[in-house]
Amino acid sequence: MVRFTVSEQELRDLLRGLPLGGLRYFSQIGSTNDEALAWAAAGASDFSLVAADEQSAGRGRAKRKWFTPPGAALAFSLVLRPNASESEFIGRFSGLAALALVNALQKYGVSAQIKWPNDVLIQRKKVAGILVESAWQGAKIESVIVGMGVNATPEAIPPASGLTFPATCLAAAGLNLPSRFDLLKNVLKELISLRAALASDAFLRQWQASLAFGGETVQLLSEDAPALTGQIEGLEPDGSLRMRLFPSGAVQTVHFGEIHLRPL
Repeated sequence: MVRFTVSEQELRDLLRGLPLGGLRYFSQIGSTNDEALAWAAAGASDFSLVAADEQSAGRGRAKRKWFTPPGAALAFSLVLRPNASESEFIGRFSGLAALALVNALQKYGVSAQIKWPNDVLIQRKKVAGILVESAWQGAKIESVIVGMGVNATPEAIPPASGLTFPATCLAAAGLNLPSRFDLLKNVLKELISLRAALASDAFLRQWQASLAFGGETVQLLSEDAPALTGQIEGLEPDGSLRMRLFPSGAVQTVHFGEIHLRPL
């Protein structure tokens, strides 16, 4: 994969034809999600895109730092304005982003899976993370910010001391694109297509079929609850995980939160 940056105009040309509500591109930024949140608060239209070559303060869940060196990763955030039906399924937006990346990679011949709730794996190693944040006005959802970071080259992989799960990159999987932003275009296309079915049972089935560790014994670690051991049964309509626990055989629903899923 060639390491190079682009200008905002070049990115606009590459993404021409996509229904972007707006585009902001930065050679360096603190966090694309922070920029998208501020833009949304200022009135950004649906499907407005913030992309960056480098993030100095990128973050994942629980405010963990997301490593984004220049020229080595794909980092972007989308401002989405949920319609009435989408507003009933806010928990599915993480799956929407993850599935869009899985489907885009499949078109390049790369098989990927989703580690619930918000990571994408290649050969059981993390290649991408997703951070979904929302803004509310009382009980009404105003915007959903979908942020994604994808490791493109080995330089994007943090030192082992900073990892909570094994990591990889697209180059290690044999994917050598002329530009990271070609992948961005295809992810956005997939996201548009999947979003049209977000509220459907078919979307939930597709998300469920892409989950990693099916049929395996896994452990869920939480900061405020005992560890759970069992097998993944599937997903609830809101995107929560359904597990069959060992040794009791009881089925438990695990909601979004500070959760770490591990195979045993």
